[in-house]
Amino acid sequence: MQRSRRRCEGTAMGCIVLDLRPGLGLGPFSLGMPICEAFAHIEQQPNVYDVVHVKYYDEEPLKLDMVISFPDHGFHLRFDPWSQRLRLIEIFDVKRLQMRYATALIGGPSTLATFVAVYALFGPTYPGIYDKERGVYTLFYPGLSFAFPIPSQYAECCRNREAELPLEFPDGTTPVSCRVSVYDSSTDSKVGVGTSLAKACVPPLPAGSLYMEEVQVKLGEELWFTVGGQHIPFGASPQDVWTELGRPCGIHQKQVDQMVIHSASDPRPRTTLCGDYFYNYFTRGLDILFDGQSHKIKKFVLHTNYPGHADFNSYMKCNFLIYSSDFGGSCHQDVNASKCAITPSTKWEQVKEILGDCGRAAIQTQGSTSNPFGSTFVYGYPNIAFEVMKNGYVATVTLFQS
Repeated sequence: MQRSRRRCEGTAMGCIVLDLRPGLGLGPFSLGMPICEAFAHIEQQPNVYDVVHVKYYDEEPLKLDMVISFPDHGFHLRFDPWSQRLRLIEIFDVKRLQMRYATALIGGPSTLATFVAVYALFGPTYPGIYDKERGVYTLFYPGLSFAFPIPSQYAECCRNREAELPLEFPDGTTPVSCRVSVYDSSTDSKVGVGTSLAKACVPPLPAGSLYMEEVQVKLGEELWFTVGGQHIPFGASPQDVWTELGRPCGIHQKQVDQMVIHSASDPRPRTTLCGDYFYNYFTRGLDILFDGQSHKIKKFVLHTNYPGHADFNSYMKCNFLIYSSDFGGSCHQDVNASKCAITPSTKWEQVKEILGDCGRAAIQTQGSTSNPFGSTFVYGYPNIAFEVMKNGYVATVTLFQS
């Protein structure tokens, strides 16, 4: 699926210059960064990144990379679908993007990234690999590769899959790079074109990083954050939460509950505000709802941040874990014990295999102009409710005390 985020018609497009950092990143985009951070950089420079395409596999969002593409600048960013972190940067139209390495420029319409120019700028390296089927020769440096198309009449220059460096053809010309890849070099993988793209790995997180911290759920009781060691129980006060998790990213008063599970109808207008209020921890993928009278926690909302949901990119992904034992041993006997846990990757059909069928959705959230992705459905069990997208993936998990 592809969506264009913005387009400023009539804007004259110039060639931008981005710093090339082999093994690290390109311009403001660093390998390993979460997709939310990439979008933040894009939003900060709307005149530079005025045409942005977001591509993902709508039916199975965990199967293929999420891609942010900049067609006017000839490059895109590939994010691992599970961790939602940047694993690979590809410049697919080298003539559209000018790159700066140290003090020199390469690429763009005025500085062709020829084989000789690349070799002169980046220095000697081992002979690359020639893909006979694609007619492409790839030159590798740590965390960086350049792909060069080889005309069929000069294929003999790359016999035995290697070529003498720097590569020049008998007529005195030299090939021009058609693709540049920037990837993590810590695994010594060589990432070029075709199937080798799968070798690009997400860099390891720094020690102690809280990104994608596993959050274990004890239904009806508490959340436990496994890296920081914090325990947040139901009934905790705002002061308790501040002490454990720090200042919230946002605070807002809630509307009348849209996710009432045990009530057949709610006579109050849907736009009515009540006294309850949320603490939003966007960087943890978490909302905490406080009772407006007692100022005690009454709900937690955990976000999976899947593309195709109205809240995509508002939260980072919450890496929650709910064991089947928390449901009172309700895991069906025909389900393997190792599968009796619910995580952000667990599809709704798997949830039902673990918990049993709960019947029809109690609430349907209709699509609107603010939610172009369509309806979602909410299914309830004691102490927990699941908001499910049309593709069967869980968008949010709401925890409460029955």
